[in-house]
Amino acid sequence: MEVVLADTAGFCMGVSLALKKLNAVVEAAEGIRHIRTLGPIIHNPQVLEHYAAHGVEVIECAKDAEDGDVVVIRAHGVPQALEDDMKKRGVDIHDATCPKVKKAQLLIARETENGRTLLLYGEADHPEVRGLLSYAGPDAVVFESLEELKAALRPGTEYFLAAQTTQDRNLFEELKEYLATALPAPIPVLETICDATRIRQQEAIRIAREVDRMIVAGGRNSGNTRRLVQVVRDQGVQCDHVETADELSADAYRGISRIGLTAGASTPDKIIGEIVDKLKSF
Repeated sequence: MEVVLADTAGFCMGVSLALKKLNAVVEAAEGIRHIRTLGPIIHNPQVLEHYAAHGVEVIECAKDAEDGDVVVIRAHGVPQALEDDMKKRGVDIHDATCPKVKKAQLLIARETENGRTLLLYGEADHPEVRGLLSYAGPDAVVFESLEELKAALRPGTEYFLAAQTTQDRNLFEELKEYLATALPAPIPVLETICDATRIRQQEAIRIAREVDRMIVAGGRNSGNTRRLVQVVRDQGVQCDHVETADELSADAYRGISRIGLTAGASTPDKIIGEIVDKLKSF
């Protein structure tokens, strides 16, 4: 079996930086009572298991962080009120928010201060989106489709458009085109989708058109990984979403001569390598 591996598979810049910061904290752990991350540092179960074995605890509530604790803010960012609360209580904060996400937060804050209402293309329950919304006003709108956007628009409101950094670039362009015709005047559009996301999706599409079947590796709770699966399936190609090589069986891929493989931005090289090795053994 020939395996076509995407060049862009695996850690993105934001994930690499976040883990580098967490590693530095773990290496300097002497005298630290607790090392915690506010939410999972990234969306990959195997990575989280690794850090749990080194004493890193994931907390979901900022109130669980105490004076003297070290808390690393996840790559997705957190709502600013939670960060402010921890600072007031003497928690030692290390901000591992992806620079692309941080930039989106600041751009949203600027437009909100100018009196505009945010239209945010993203997943309402995603931690990055919750963080982005904390920099917007109370009337901000989150939507995942053109239909939801159409239903949300209100006459007389001054809007601006932004997106979760890992969203589908093609749909975002469609949303921009619709708003250009549906609203009485042009609105500010923040280009907050990460270029790495766009390039990763484009490469996945290209490979999907050249192979018999595709595999996308990554956490099932990873939004960018799930979108990779969807953009591949949109090409009419069968695509399997797996987290580890253990999920692969020879029988499932019998008769496949050429298979494509890519991975989400939180997927370690070790896992990708193990999947490649197992596929080649079939």
